[in-house]
Amino acid sequence: MLVEIKVPTPGESITEVEIGKWLVEDGDVVEKDQEVAEIESDKATLSLVAPESGKIKIMIQEGQTVAVGAIACTIDTSVTGTTRTETTGNRAPEVSGKTTPVAETNEPEATKIKITPVAQKAMEEYHVSVDDVLNGLHRISRKDVEAVVNLSTEAKQHAAQPAWAAGGSFSRDEKRERMSPLRRKLSERLVSVKNETAMLTTFNEIDMSRVMEIRKEYQDKFLKTHGFKLGFMSFFTKAVAEAMKYHPAINSQIDGDEILTPEFVDVGIAVQTPKGLMVPIVRNAESKTIPAIELEIKELAEKARTKKISVEELSGGTFTITNGGTFGSLLSTPIINPPQSAILGMHNIVERPVAVTGQVVIRPMMYVALSYDHRIIDGKDSVGFLVKVKELVEHPERLLTGGRHPEELLLGL
Repeated sequence: MLVEIKVPTPGESITEVEIGKWLVEDGDVVEKDQEVAEIESDKATLSLVAPESGKIKIMIQEGQTVAVGAIACTIDTSVTGTTRTETTGNRAPEVSGKTTPVAETNEPEATKIKITPVAQKAMEEYHVSVDDVLNGLHRISRKDVEAVVNLSTEAKQHAAQPAWAAGGSFSRDEKRERMSPLRRKLSERLVSVKNETAMLTTFNEIDMSRVMEIRKEYQDKFLKTHGFKLGFMSFFTKAVAEAMKYHPAINSQIDGDEILTPEFVDVGIAVQTPKGLMVPIVRNAESKTIPAIELEIKELAEKARTKKISVEELSGGTFTITNGGTFGSLLSTPIINPPQSAILGMHNIVERPVAVTGQVVIRPMMYVALSYDHRIIDGKDSVGFLVKVKELVEHPERLLTGGRHPEELLLGL
């Protein structure tokens, strides 16, 4: 039986997508539920999954833009068995009826694999071993074989050079690749923001001592209770949602000749993915607890990085938080995510000497930046909002009292 795999729709408003990358080759035998291609749109990257096992025939080439619903490939379910690149045990693939044995060795397989620093970092981030990665590979393509052959040839040529010449080699090669729809759309939006808004940035600094103490004291109990770790982003998400109650203009948007101010706070969390920046949305952050926000951020970020996120989870949002501190940034001016009117930039936590009640002490400090559209947000609101966020993060117990001093509630003030 011939099964047709059609291009899925990333969202209601999207009619065309691009075949970003085929993960299999034409004529391969694929397994049921195996990812065979990446589908890219200007909002998200989705996976194309084989509904049945069989031999695949690719109908659309990489980089080609097609309409949603078009036939991307077909699968002949009458063809079953192993893929043409699958091997068994310590035997190499058969060639012309003969087999070539692999040399026996007592060295573990994982120690013979060359791992780049970037790949090593990714493996540590996702908690996977070399064996996990190798077991997860579906096929070895001709390109992989040629890459190894070329690498071996280059290594031999390099070894043949005299020692004094080895360090003097250099390359003039260039790499050119097509910009993805997501990257193209992102670049268009960033340019439009610079041209169409009166963007301004205000700065402040936050003493992270109290939040760090809470994390240190309750991390083990939090992990045991909820099943995931407590981070910093949930505190900031809850803090901005509470601060909006005092400065609702930060949550506003320009809609034609009107100013739209939602009474809910949907916070976008900027996540860096291999395909570019994505901003999944934590909806109604003002009504959620710290654990609920932390879990939602964790799940959305994982979906974004593994291409499982939906367009609906990326759409909307009334405010955005971006954390350049995860990459070591000390200070930056984040750019607004339209049609929103403001964005908060978090940065690296650095121990610095600060004055506290007349004495110089060392505290873990973070610079924060609020970029805002000055057309509808005045300086008073922008500065006041950032000061309120600072107050709530430095005194997180006030997140339980609507941003007010507990003493004021106690005294009925």
